[in-house]
This record gives sequence, structure tokens and C-alpha cells, in this order.
Amino acid sequence: MPFRVAIFLILLQADFLFGQTSLQQIGLNNGKHKVGFLHYTASDSTRTYSRIYDYSNTKIARPIPISIWYPAHQNEEDSIPQKVLDYLRILKEEEEWEHLPDEHILNWFYYANTPANQNHLKEKTTACPKLAFANGKFPVVVYAPSLLASSIENFALCEYLASHGFIVIASPSRGTENRWFSNNGAKEMETQARDVEFLIKEVAQLTNANTDKIAVMGFSLGGPANILAQTRNKNIKAVVSLDGSERYRYPLLKKSPFFAADRVDVPYIHMAQKIIPEKVLKEDNIDPALNTKFDLYDSISKSRAFRLRFHDLTHSYFSTLGVLFQNRDKRQDKSDAEIMESYKWVSVYALNFLNAFLKDDDTALDFIENQPSDNGIKEGLISHTSKQPKRDAFSFQDFNDLAAKQHYKDLMELYLAIKEKNPSFQLPEGNLNTLGLQLVINPETSEQGIPVLSLATELYPNSANLFDSLAEAYLFLGNTEKAIENFERSLELNAQNQNAIMRLKQLKK
Repeated sequence: MPFRVAIFLILLQADFLFGQTSLQQIGLNNGKHKVGFLHYTASDSTRTYSRIYDYSNTKIARPIPISIWYPAHQNEEDSIPQKVLDYLRILKEEEEWEHLPDEHILNWFYYANTPANQNHLKEKTTACPKLAFANGKFPVVVYAPSLLASSIENFALCEYLASHGFIVIASPSRGTENRWFSNNGAKEMETQARDVEFLIKEVAQLTNANTDKIAVMGFSLGGPANILAQTRNKNIKAVVSLDGSERYRYPLLKKSPFFAADRVDVPYIHMAQKIIPEKVLKEDNIDPALNTKFDLYDSISKSRAFRLRFHDLTHSYFSTLGVLFQNRDKRQDKSDAEIMESYKWVSVYALNFLNAFLKDDDTALDFIENQPSDNGIKEGLISHTSKQPKRDAFSFQDFNDLAAKQHYKDLMELYLAIKEKNPSFQLPEGNLNTLGLQLVINPETSEQGIPVLSLATELYPNSANLFDSLAEAYLFLGNTEKAIENFERSLELNAQNQNAIMRLKQLKK
């Protein structure tokens, strides 16, 4: 009797009927790029791991199987597209059954060995292995899969994004110690977040990756891991959640010492499953609050946030493998055609969101902000809500970021412009003094410190300390005349300034 790997989904599936779907029928319109694909295994030497079916006490460096989809060179005429079976071979490897004969894949893992599923294995995809990268730099999407799932679980979406000019990198969902998750959810979430961070480091080695433009995207349990990674990695600029379980596992997120809702400060989109029918809630013992409660979204205050609900999709169908292979639940699942149409729109929304916030595409932003009917989507298919971030008081850091962009020129004009829009804004004397001196003593920014200290003396004309600092800055730069002038001004304000007294004696000898 073949061994079947257990998989734990949010919804327990029952009363199955088999689906009739295909990649072609999903109807994704690829972009201008050919899609290249790489798969290899890296190792994280900072963590140890056991291959569970080796039944050995041996520990190895944590293996990280990596799948990468990328925009490829257009002139690869001899390229041969992968088949779905090629992706399932990766699933086999990641499940640590790499020597399993191909004919047993459907029997051995998650999906029924039906004629329809056998036909899916023969389907051609749009990705070709090991093509040359297209010229240019491309934004990066780091994909985190669902609970214990493969790096390739959403291959059609990953190919689609790559064809539109994104590099997508993914690794499987694995436990901390071995292939399986323990009962310690917080530990396992941290492990998945660290895997995401490993991928960010890994993708930086690609010369075609624009690591200033990184987003994370995750399905189900990949969602909270991505949230955790974003709150401590400010190079992550956007978050796409495919029915991410941060919606209903908020208490798990709060267990992390790294998490705080106000640290979710980048654009965020969550695409949720349909309302779960009461019959399913009762029979599967699901908390009805899952249909309505979303503490994380309600708690987010510093990011542009979008919340969509897909009324024809249950949880499993936010992934390619789910759409193609997952058994249907007659109690709630829609028809195959309706599932494929909704999966297509999930992909389109993901693309437009990423175009809007990683490529600054105004048309894509309009699409994301529109009501679905304004985008040509039939009524009742998708619900859409969004919210703007609450504006914090303008900070000294905000001022300094703007000042640095203009190389600390015209600072009074900048200050007055900010003050007009933010009447309560103040530039603390001590901050200006410290910033000015820091800039002066840095050989790369020495000249930029003088305007900062000059602005400070204009705003605080009675501060002996500021004139003393400005004098020291001029002295550091070799302008003795200006140094004497400002030391004397400091003494006028404070006759007991011993530093100014000493400096003037030295300078006037």
C-alpha cells in the first residue's frame, strides 16, 4: 500500500468529485518576455536539518530547494517548454522522495490518480529551463507557499509574473527540524520567515535582480511568514497575500517578538476565499468568525491596504496545483470554469498590484483602486475595500530624507514648505546640531554640514552652542575667518563658553 503524505488544509475536503481544468483554459495572457526557469538546492549553514526518511541522527545544513522564474532572452529559438510533470518531479524531490518513479507521483502525494490528472502531467507550461536572462534589471517577488507545500505550487502565476518582467523566487515550506512542522506554530512561522530572508539574500546574487524593488507574495501559511519578514526587512516594498492565514492566525503573529502592526508600513493586498457556507462551518468545526474577522487588516495604520474577496474561490484554488489537481468539495466549490476564471483574476490583481508599487505604473494603480466592475469584472465575482494609511506627524527623519535628496541645499525653503503643510512641525535644536556635525566630520559630506548648522542658527539665533558648533565646523574645513566670526558670536551669547575662549586664543596668536 503506497505511503501518502499528510497535508493539513484549512478546510477539510469531503464528498469529492473530479475537476476538468487545464492551463490553457485558465486564460492567463503572458507578457512580452519568454520565461526562463531554474531549480537548484542551496544550503543555509547557520541552521541544521534532518532528512526525516533517512532515519538517521545525522544533521546537515538546512537545504533550501530554490525555484526561480525570470524574464528570458527572446532569441532562444531552441527552447523547449517544461511539462507539468517536470514541476511535479520537483515536488517529489522536495518531499524527499526523489527516487520515486514518476508513475507513482499521483498515487504517492496529494492528488487523485485520475485520467484527468494524468492528462495534466502532459500539459506544456510557458517556462523553459535554463534560458539566458533578458537584458536589464527586474523587480523581485519572493514567494512563500502554503503549509508544507512545494516551491512550485503556484507555477502558472509565477510564470505569468515573469513574462511581465518580474523575477520570482520560491522555496518549499518545511519544518524547523525536518520536513514536518512541530506543534510550536510560532517557531515554525519564524523558520518560514527566515527562509524568505534567505531567498532575499540568494536573489541578490543575480545581476539582473533589482533588489531595491522587492515584494513578498504568499499563499495560506506563507502569509504570516511574509508579514513577519516584512516587519524586519525594509527592503521589502510590498506584500501580496493569497488568502494568507494572517487573516485568521493573528494571535500567532503576535507571539513573535519581531511583530507589531504599526511596522506593516508598505502597500498590502489580501485576496480572500469565498464566504464559507454554514453547513461546512458546522461539519468541519470551523469558527464562523473566519468569514468576517481580520484583526491584522483592522490594525494596519501605516500602509495602503486592499482587501478583496473572491466569491467563487475556496481556499485550495489560490494555487495552480489546487486549480488543476485538487478534488472538488460538492458542498461549496464552484464549477471548474468559475474556479479558473477567478484564479485568472487573482493573477491579474497580483500583477497590477506589483506593477503599481514596484514599477510605479499609474494605470495599474488605477486598476487596483477601482471597483471590480470598473475593471470589466462581472458583478458579484469580487468584493473590494481599501484604506489609506493614517498620516503620522512629519518627523525629523522625514525632513532629513528630503534634505539629503537635495544635498542639503535651500534648507530654509524646504523647512518653510513643510511647515506650511504641517503647522506643528519643529526642527529640534539638538537634532540639527548632531546632524550638522556628523555631516561635517564625514569626508564624503563635509560641505553639507555647514547648511544644516547655518539653518539651526537661523532658527535658534540665541543658542551659543549652535554658533560654537558652526565655528568648529568651519575650523574643521579650514575656514579660519568664519570660525573666528562664529566663536565670537557664541561668546556674545555666553561669555563663559570655555571652548570658544580657548579656540579664539589659539586662532588669534
